[in-house]
Amino acid sequence: MPVASIYIETHGCQMNEADSQYIADRAASAGYAVADRAEDANVVILNTCTVRDNAERRAYGRMGHFKSLKDADPARRLIVTGCLAEHDRDRMRRIAPHVDAIFGTSELAQLGDVITRWREEFSETDLTEERALRFPIGGSPDCVAGAFSRLRGFVTVQRGCSYYCTFCIVPHVRGRFDHRPMAEILSEAHQRVAEGAREIALVGQTVNAYLNPVGDGDFGALCSHVARIAGLERLSFISPHPKDFTREMLRELSQIPQLNPRIHLPLQSASDPMLRRMNRKYTFSQYMEKVSWIHEFFPQAAITTDFIVGFPGETEQDFQSTLDCVRSGIFANAYMFIYSKRRGTPAAHWEQVEPAVASERHARLAEAQNAVACAFHERKVRTEARALVQGVSKKDRSKLAAKTLDNVTVIVPQPPDYEERLYASEPWLDVRIDSAHKWGCGGTVVRRARRFADRGSAVKTPLISLLTA
Repeated sequence: MPVASIYIETHGCQMNEADSQYIADRAASAGYAVADRAEDANVVILNTCTVRDNAERRAYGRMGHFKSLKDADPARRLIVTGCLAEHDRDRMRRIAPHVDAIFGTSELAQLGDVITRWREEFSETDLTEERALRFPIGGSPDCVAGAFSRLRGFVTVQRGCSYYCTFCIVPHVRGRFDHRPMAEILSEAHQRVAEGAREIALVGQTVNAYLNPVGDGDFGALCSHVARIAGLERLSFISPHPKDFTREMLRELSQIPQLNPRIHLPLQSASDPMLRRMNRKYTFSQYMEKVSWIHEFFPQAAITTDFIVGFPGETEQDFQSTLDCVRSGIFANAYMFIYSKRRGTPAAHWEQVEPAVASERHARLAEAQNAVACAFHERKVRTEARALVQGVSKKDRSKLAAKTLDNVTVIVPQPPDYEERLYASEPWLDVRIDSAHKWGCGGTVVRRARRFADRGSAVKTPLISLLTA
């Protein structure tokens, strides 16, 4: 009997990545294999984002691409889920009537039930050449069970957000805070470690606002409990809100030896008038107080952030405050976006900054932050860093990608002894950093280790590396 298969393509944030993993787990339990090409799947799932206009346009573009799959095989099922599905359900039915089912962010369990029922329909089907596409439609598959796929386990701790930033659509599509019981989170984290996760990444829209809905426990307590899981080697989290970091919470987190030395602290703007218009619930001086606490308790930590440029009402003086902040060198890295008007948010109704002005400001901010990031990466050159392998580099199949503890991407040539299963079982790489770039570092693997605490065994150096050292 042919094995039914499912293809999952994820756009957006780590919340969507975690949701896709849930879908993949439900599909595997129902007897599906996860395909790495949409053309090879009986069920195709598009997990969408709507945080910016280009994400929305890209999602509708992919729905258009997927219509050719339906035309080639009418029995194939197409599903759209994620934030855009929640926000745009009725419009989506009109624009993409070929989509078989639409599930919002709160309906993942129902999605899992549907694909389980559909599984029986594919028991006697096969995707034959007669129904194949003449040309592949591309796309990046998610949740394919490769050798490296389980090394980092995403565990959702909360859904939704109750802060209603004036630029953000998330509370409207994911709802208000809905915290999972701590026991449920710990159970899933245990499962991920048992499946081979070396690092657990706790995920939430405002993750450090977590409060256990059943009994006591805030985010600091949750991290402390997760860190006690036998076999857990590293712990990380994304994405916190500056408002919810207290001095005591940061002190508690600093006592967790497995916690990675990187804290993402979204700022958005260094101008108090802009922060008020954004409804960010802190001033720039209050934000900088949190930064000082991080430096106190995590002196080696890299701080990364988010910025929005061209927010409605932003003046050159407002922007200059942000630019000066970046030039001070606070942030190891930053995600910088031009403001994108989202239907249903207050800021969408305000007078907008001219696109040319916003683009020019974004270019200046990116230039400043890239210089800071390059300097941060340059300080790693001629040092060794331990990094968790991610897999083969997407841009160069002869190289591997890995992440350092402070979340810097490192690209290295595949060592002479590289073999996928070997490096999946010994995934900790000691990398000699040879070069610095705005996106990360280049280097050479010198040792590999089974566990983070292990010394590791030497790796034979490629001849080309010896010649260029």
